[in-house]
Amino acid sequence: MRPNIHTDFILSPITDILKDVVSASTGIGSGIETYPMCDYVMQSVFLKLTGFQEQKLKCVCWELATVDFEYRYDYHTKPVGERSSYSDKQALYKDLVEQIVKRTTNFNVQNDINKDNILTITTNSIKNIFEKTNLSIWSQKNFNEYGAIWSEIEKKHFANDNTNLFTATKEDEISLQRIYRNYLYKHRNRIAHNTQSYQQNLPTLKTLINIDYKYENYFIWFSTLVLIDEIFRALYVKYLNTFDDN
Repeated sequence: MRPNIHTDFILSPITDILKDVVSASTGIGSGIETYPMCDYVMQSVFLKLTGFQEQKLKCVCWELATVDFEYRYDYHTKPVGERSSYSDKQALYKDLVEQIVKRTTNFNVQNDINKDNILTITTNSIKNIFEKTNLSIWSQKNFNEYGAIWSEIEKKHFANDNTNLFTATKEDEISLQRIYRNYLYKHRNRIAHNTQSYQQNLPTLKTLINIDYKYENYFIWFSTLVLIDEIFRALYVKYLNTFDDN
């Protein structure tokens, strides 16, 4: 395995942040007087998660550019973005897979990163971290809905080929791409830039009864970010292992 100063950070699980917020909020209690804290805590941990992931993916870019000089040229001459949007993450997913294939020609992302294990870790992490905590009590309806919605996610929904991080699906099927683009990323921008402080276009009743409003759910967003993290961690381990094989 090729050692570098970024390895520990890249391979550290994003779920550590979720464990920290549960520990930090335990002493608050879960009485009705604590409910106003819910959105403040959820926003805070959500921003930490997105920021953590963005910095991690930038480190992955840097490491790829350190080894591959052609990639380094592209890295320095083309904008790489904040690694916050879905297109940014998908571009890096494609780049990382290509780097692995360059060094291990028989690599097959669909079979070689243990997608069953990735999905199991993601699902169990959110359940085990939040179940019976004051955060899940504060958002009990969302936590219950999250369980039903996330149970529809299968390994076919992600990392099915060398190009797409999340698989495109039909309009009437659950789509991690749409969840990320239309809900998670938009909320990330609202919080990061504090646009809610001056926006007047709050959700209307029509919006609230829309069937897709169920995706406005922190637990779904947490799971999506954890899933992305697990995919990139698995790929990066494969990338590091190629140095042992050559």
